[in-house]
Amino acid sequence: MSDTDRDAAAPSDSAGPARAGGSPGAPGAAPGGPRPRAPRNRTLSLSDADRERLAARLVRPPARQAELPGPDGPPAPAAGAPPVASPPAAAAAFGVGDLLDRTLCADLFDVLDLLPRGFADLLFLDPPYNLDKDFGGLRFPRRDGDAYLAWLRSWLPRLVPALRPGASIYLCGDWESSGALQSALSEVAVIRNRITWQREKGRGARANWKASSEDIWFATLSDGYWFDVEAVKQRRRVLAPYREGGLPKDWEETRDGRFRLTHPGNFWDDLSVPFWSMPENTDHPTQKPEKLLAKLVLASCPPGGVVLDPFLGSGTSAVVARKLGRRHVGIEVNEEYCLWAEKRLELALSDREIQGYEDGVFWERNTRKPRG
Repeated sequence: MSDTDRDAAAPSDSAGPARAGGSPGAPGAAPGGPRPRAPRNRTLSLSDADRERLAARLVRPPARQAELPGPDGPPAPAAGAPPVASPPAAAAAFGVGDLLDRTLCADLFDVLDLLPRGFADLLFLDPPYNLDKDFGGLRFPRRDGDAYLAWLRSWLPRLVPALRPGASIYLCGDWESSGALQSALSEVAVIRNRITWQREKGRGARANWKASSEDIWFATLSDGYWFDVEAVKQRRRVLAPYREGGLPKDWEETRDGRFRLTHPGNFWDDLSVPFWSMPENTDHPTQKPEKLLAKLVLASCPPGGVVLDPFLGSGTSAVVARKLGRRHVGIEVNEEYCLWAEKRLELALSDREIQGYEDGVFWERNTRKPRG
């Protein structure tokens, strides 16, 4: 991997594995200070006291130290002997206990080879898409398709040793990068499916179709993987209710209307990208909905299992894992994003609600009536 490729990497939400060029100042600093909020704006914000308190929770990469045989260093070579080569720099590997339910604030490339082996049940990957984008002062530049594929290959295979033999992988991207994602993922795992999810946000186009969907590639390391289809069924409104013997057939009557419990497909049109009135919203530019992560976690991570996210961003995967009774390990280079993640994890201790997921099922948008 070239220095250019390493320095170009930046966070997505999940966020980013490597250093990036960007605005001057401390990496991950909040640009321009706190934004003023409208009274009803529920976007996450932090005080200076929050930042100081939450920063103490972050895990930092171990310092590399020369391996010396004693306090005075190696003995001097005998007269006439060839010089003794300096030992290589080394860093201690992390134990699972060092990282479990923690946020590691680090450049992914600095810690890739220090992760514990065989501890994660689910690997969620939301790397920077192949777009020219700024993430809180860390810039990820667009590159040609071959260069983007090479960048994926520079870190994806090195994450595999951290996974259990029956682990699942979800890899996010857009239509332009989808080919590269499939190629890189197929080299390390068995591809099972491609999920396409619809998002209502996005710029219009004058001479093209509006890009209003994204892909998530689903793969597993083996045939012995966990998939709980019962946990991710969706309650859909019945528009033409059919009765048999006067009784509902394959649907039920509820206070909210007529619904059928359906198996999940690979096209998802029931998601809302976080916005200002949602309590899960942050200022992260590419934040994924908690409901999206909930589907992946419930389907592919057993209760008590571990979700690994090396592009943690504002912490959505970790927050959802906590709300659903799973463990989590997140890696994020941008310290401000790490602090947002820690704040959201703190809030999740007392509020486990996930918008669109209730009574053990996923609901279509705008189909639940207010309680009260």
